[in-house]
Amino acid sequence: MSDITSKPSHTKKPESERRRVFAIISHPDAGKTTLTENMLYATGAIHQAGRVAARGEARRTKSDWMKIEQERGISVSSSVMTFEHKDLIFNLLDTPGHEDFSEDTYRTLTAADCAVMVLDVAKGIEPQTLKLFEVCRLRDIPIITFVNKMDREGRETFDVLSEIEDKLALDVVPMQWPAASGRRFKGTADLTSNVFYRFIRPDEDGDTGVGAPQVDMDSDEMSAIFKDEDLLAEFREEVELAKEYGEFNIQSFNEGHMTPVYFGSALRKFGVRELIDALAELAPGPQVEPAQKAGQSVEIAPSNKEVTGFVFKVQANMDLNHRDRVGFLRLVSGEFKRGMKLKTADGKAISVHNPILFFAQDRELADNAFAGDVIGIPNHGSLRVGDSLSESGKIRFAGMPNFAPEILRRARTVDPLKAKHLRKALESLAEEGVTQLFKPAFGADMIVGAVGALQIEVMADRMKNEYGLEVLFEMPPYQIARWIACDDEAELEAFAAKNRNNMGEDLDGAPVFLAKSAWDIGYAQEKNPNLRFLSTKERR
Repeated sequence: MSDITSKPSHTKKPESERRRVFAIISHPDAGKTTLTENMLYATGAIHQAGRVAARGEARRTKSDWMKIEQERGISVSSSVMTFEHKDLIFNLLDTPGHEDFSEDTYRTLTAADCAVMVLDVAKGIEPQTLKLFEVCRLRDIPIITFVNKMDREGRETFDVLSEIEDKLALDVVPMQWPAASGRRFKGTADLTSNVFYRFIRPDEDGDTGVGAPQVDMDSDEMSAIFKDEDLLAEFREEVELAKEYGEFNIQSFNEGHMTPVYFGSALRKFGVRELIDALAELAPGPQVEPAQKAGQSVEIAPSNKEVTGFVFKVQANMDLNHRDRVGFLRLVSGEFKRGMKLKTADGKAISVHNPILFFAQDRELADNAFAGDVIGIPNHGSLRVGDSLSESGKIRFAGMPNFAPEILRRARTVDPLKAKHLRKALESLAEEGVTQLFKPAFGADMIVGAVGALQIEVMADRMKNEYGLEVLFEMPPYQIARWIACDDEAELEAFAAKNRNNMGEDLDGAPVFLAKSAWDIGYAQEKNPNLRFLSTKERR
């Protein structure tokens, strides 16, 4: 069991003020997972990348914990990890980089107060990076930029910063400046001091580890490190030019208009400690969250006494031995204590006897938790993504959106006798909120909706490994799904009766129009102007 305070604070500040919740976002292959593991290593949470130092066991702690993630080297599910640094408790939300899992990433970002954007120095702003940034912008999430893979050949630093400014419309403030890249990379200068962090290559004497050797910029050691006076002179000139970017402004950063930029190599653990120090210094603590209470708009501050929070993710089968189902709860206010009874906004009571403190797929029981913490609540279908929890049951936070799928597939088992088992498995995975599940009005078909093809592959893999089902995903007679809404219930019912062959419902029982093409959607909209055919649905 674990008290999430872990150690007594040396300060007297409220526990919620010691919390920092941040997400790591990037394009696939930018080095996000490597950075995640080496942040844990740098803070002593693990003894080597991928190994837990908890209770004397050497347990796996890779944030990519699913079998398919480990086989393919991709992140397809968000995970949560907790670590301590400088008397602060950090909750790190690792998000999928692949665009096919953007919905899971979007929901995870609703629980973050800050984001670290990881860029490959050779590639800069990539398409998925841009999409994830737009999600951050929608929520005004402050962003710290980490330019990765400096030990490989990359673009000119000024070009990378210009691209961030141009494509993301952000003011950039380099907090460090790199000395070249690739084989010529020597380290980084801290622009707020006169310190140079020396990069030591694996084939050189010494070990950079997580604490790079520090050298005074004015010392004679700089010449010995660079071994090329022209390169050193060029670097010093660039450092002076870099200072022209202006000063860092914390208010502009918190409003999402300015990003401080750091450089390093996650694989070589270089620059990781400095990035964590930056998070400790710059990342905001838990924020005030807007909510509804008895039909009135209210603001819930972290200091509020009532325990409140919202479920931003549900994950099934993190532990195959127990067939578990865990809701990820971001606490917004109050002090949660193990055994507490919380209520959903619909009045459903849940006694939380075994709250979980996450460490990728590993977990410990948490005796208490505070605003800014993320805890897991084991449940058997009583919690869904978007649920609000509070002691009173009167608080309702903004709902989580569902996005219309871009791919529809009909699911059937190779063994027809397992159809009932298939339905339960599909419903369980759909309740995680990553895929959609539709039941047509006619027939026994189950239609799975996904953002991209990789989601279907992952679902097939999970069906086989977690549920023992061989599932075929076939082309259905529909290509597009849209939720239908209308202010006049009778008009909606009349439309549904007239178009029964194209009607269905989602997991919540909401009406869905299943069409063969976008033209069919447009035609239906034209003939029924009072109906709304929606590409998003917010579940409250």
